[in-house]
Order: sequence, then structure tokens, then C-alpha cells
Amino acid sequence: MQAHSLRYRRVLLKLSGEALMGSFDYGIDPQVLHRLATEILNLQKMGVEIGLVIGGGNIFRGAGLAEGGMDRVTGDHMGMLATVMN
Repeated sequence: MQAHSLRYRRVLLKLSGEALMGSFDYGIDPQVLHRLATEILNLQKMGVEIGLVIGGGNIFRGAGLAEGGMDRVTGDHMGMLATVMN
């Protein structure tokens, strides 16, 4: 597909950190990562410019930490830091 026939030439893709876990309880499943990387590469080969934002839900979830007794705002801040780490 030619770049001039694409509806969007630039996209911002936000991936959930939880989606990266696959069947794991924590972290990143290499098979899921490989599949996503292959799909992103295919887009790039079509001429799409791609920006990525990868969430930190695979490391920390603010809501889950709040359920465990942590202050919700502190938990959300930890989740934002996990996004930066990803």
C-alpha cells in the first residue's frame, strides 16, 4: 500500500501495559511483545509514522494498590512512573 493512499500517515498508538503481560501475572510476555512488534513493523513498512505510548499496568495499577490500602493518589503516581519505565 502506498503512503499516499493511507487514511492516516501518522498515528499515536497507546498500548496497555496489562496487554503486554499476556498470560503472565507480571512483566512482559516475550511472545506478546514479538507479535505487537511485528504488527507495528508492518505498519511502518506501509509508510505510517508511529508514535508509541506504553502504559505501566504490567508493573503497577493505581486502583489495585488503593484496594490494598495505599493512598489512591500515591498509587496513581506509581502507575505513571511505571509508564515512564516501560
